[in-house]
Amino acid sequence: QVQLVESGGGLVQAGGSLRLSCTASGFFFSIYDMSWYRQAAGKERELVASIDSRGLTTNYADSAKGRFTISRDNDRNIVYLKMDNLEPEDSAVYYCRTDIRFTTYWGPGTQVTVSS
Repeated sequence: QVQLVESGGGLVQAGGSLRLSCTASGFFFSIYDMSWYRQAAGKERELVASIDSRGLTTNYADSAKGRFTISRDNDRNIVYLKMDNLEPEDSAVYYCRTDIRFTTYWGPGTQVTVSS
């Protein structure tokens, strides 16, 4: 079955960096677009970044532009989110997502906490 497992979250000081990973299994990873979302406490889940199946096209939320980089390794079935210059407002649970044949799949998420 489709599985997405995020890792790499943690506690970091403002201005620091983290690299999140999402390891996928149970589907043909290299033909599906992937995306990262986040949900802060008391807020709705929001799109952070997305990447097409071949890694040629990326899109970012305005809040992520210039600080975050999404990438993927289709040989290892992993999608990454490199986050630089983190701000306290980036604190949230970060989720990996893919859509396969009109079904949306999410990972369990990884917590990112940025201290000021």
